[in-house]
Amino acid sequence: MAIVSGVNIPDNKRVEIALTSIYGIGPSQSKDVLDKAGLFDNPRVRDLSDEDLNRIREIIDKDKVVEGDLRRDVNQNIRRLIDIGCYRGSRHRRALPVRGQRTKTNARSKRGRRIAVARRHTTTK
Repeated sequence: MAIVSGVNIPDNKRVEIALTSIYGIGPSQSKDVLDKAGLFDNPRVRDLSDEDLNRIREIIDKDKVVEGDLRRDVNQNIRRLIDIGCYRGSRHRRALPVRGQRTKTNARSKRGRRIAVARRHTTTK
């Protein structure tokens, strides 16, 4: 396995797809890196020469913010929102959707499993 930015990228996949296993690099960023490195036929990672891998590593290290640095930046941004007490920060603090989604019926992945609430039965006479 080739190591780029401290991440093992899979050997049997095409380079364009394998680079997306790095946090902070998606499909369009991956294409951009390959264009700058001069790789146009999208070979498999195992077929790359050491020179090609070094060019890819160099471009990512120089131009892109990935992995630990990016995670730290994102966490600092969220911490800043919480500290200044804005609405988005309070939504992050309560673990609720931040960008205006409804929460009455959806947002299960953010709020967790449903919790059963016992209903009060009233007797009518």
